[in-house]
Amino acid sequence: MFTSSLKNYINSSGEANAINRARELQSYVNSIYNNNANSAEKTEFGEKPFNEVLKTSAEEMTGKKSVFSIDTPPKIPFGALSVGARRVSSNSNNYTKSEIMDIVDSTCQKYNVDSKLVKALIKQESGFNPDAKSKAGALGLMQLMPQTAEGLGVENPMDPVQNVDGGVRYFKQMLDKFNGNKILALAAYNAGPNAVRKYNGVPPYKETQNYVKSILSMYL
Repeated sequence: MFTSSLKNYINSSGEANAINRARELQSYVNSIYNNNANSAEKTEFGEKPFNEVLKTSAEEMTGKKSVFSIDTPPKIPFGALSVGARRVSSNSNNYTKSEIMDIVDSTCQKYNVDSKLVKALIKQESGFNPDAKSKAGALGLMQLMPQTAEGLGVENPMDPVQNVDGGVRYFKQMLDKFNGNKILALAAYNAGPNAVRKYNGVPPYKETQNYVKSILSMYL
């Protein structure tokens, strides 16, 4: 029951005193151990034992829903974050004045229309501002009305490429209606072909007459 050193102690001090002393030492050691263990558990995890806390945490992590979740990354078009990357042409601010001029030239060549006359028309209509919007609702470089743009198949009138393509095609139609007469075609572009037919010439509208004169002064 006792070690040799403890037996020697018993022999020298008496068995009863040795047993009492051993019990006191054991009680003291147990009290220190229990106090330290309980203190650590209560400080960090309350009344729940540390092993139970680990078990509960593991169950939570392997349950239906993880304690931690990773947000789904946003869908960003490839190259959208590149420095100087050009966005889709729906934003007219992507185009420089030089690029707009090139668009006009290539489109007029495509439809066999005088590019110098079209540039004068655009200057009058929007001042080469691709974001221009009139009080009446006309849109873009060539100031297409929404209904006219829809009839021409222009999906985005604020896109310079689509706007110029639709505007040049419409102006080409006016030229064809009036046998290539540029003055009447300009008047029709502003006031509509029915008004030109009604008056058999440039309508007596001050706006239309000033419109035609202004464009011709830039063109001639």
